[in-house]
Amino acid sequence: MKIALDAMGGDFAPQAIVEGALLASEGLPAGVEIVLIGREPVIRDLLHTPTFTSSNLSVLHAEEVIEMGEHPTKAFTQKTNSSIAIGFGLLKAGQVDAFCSAGNTGAMMVGAMFSVKAIEGVQRPSIASHYPKPDGTVGVILDVGANADCKPEVLDQFAELGSVYAKSVLQIPTPRVGLMNLGEEEQKGTILTQQAHQLMKTNPRITFIGNVEGRDIYTDKADVIVCDGFTGNVILKLAESVYDVFYNRGVRDDFLDKFNYEATGGSPILGVNGNVVIGHGVSSPLAVKNMVMQARRMAESKLHIKLKQAFTGQK
Repeated sequence: MKIALDAMGGDFAPQAIVEGALLASEGLPAGVEIVLIGREPVIRDLLHTPTFTSSNLSVLHAEEVIEMGEHPTKAFTQKTNSSIAIGFGLLKAGQVDAFCSAGNTGAMMVGAMFSVKAIEGVQRPSIASHYPKPDGTVGVILDVGANADCKPEVLDQFAELGSVYAKSVLQIPTPRVGLMNLGEEEQKGTILTQQAHQLMKTNPRITFIGNVEGRDIYTDKADVIVCDGFTGNVILKLAESVYDVFYNRGVRDDFLDKFNYEATGGSPILGVNGNVVIGHGVSSPLAVKNMVMQARRMAESKLHIKLKQAFTGQK
């Protein structure tokens, strides 16, 4: 197995990325290799030797870098020798099993859509994120930022994407799906959530439990929570801010620690023909390590293949 990692992506790249790759390499079993993509002389200097060799870490040169503030589509199409473009090229060619980056999120979405492309039948790929439960397990919430505006049919597909992810990666046999709303009653919410509710309650491919409210997120009421990207991103950023407030006040708690973005390391893009993970722009070495581990779990579970089977019926 090979996991490609954009060494140049992120506010603290390449140092934090290389350090994170080294941390991850220590915990990977034999046969799993990290491919660091970026400016080779810079990466090797951070590895402290120009002749660094490792059985599970290699370096692939990419001269160009897509900066955080660049226009995603323009940068991805014009910088064909960038670390992000080369990473997606490797993924599309099947030369790596997953691709991770803490770089330009827009460019990662463009690369996913125009390089490996959406799975046939998937209207809009989604960015997913984990949320902690009191018993130490996690659930998955989607979308958390890729699709600010959605149609009911898209939310219904998010339920299917999240269910396959929960089964394959989180090992939940029968994931319970909840639709984020402002009340539990079926008739509550916007026109969007009311129509999505009707689709989801008749969808035989998911186990729909109905509407869930904000107070239900960090409980064991659901395993998959579905919402539009605007709502999901607000929830995600609120959780991060809660962690920051308590951390700065000196509060330490195992449950609160899981609100820290470093705990998971990255968010998967679900619904494309490949395993793709987007990291936080401020990713630390620990976050990068966990992003790589997340990508490994996705690749081991053959997630993108199972998603393709779910939407196309192909074996």
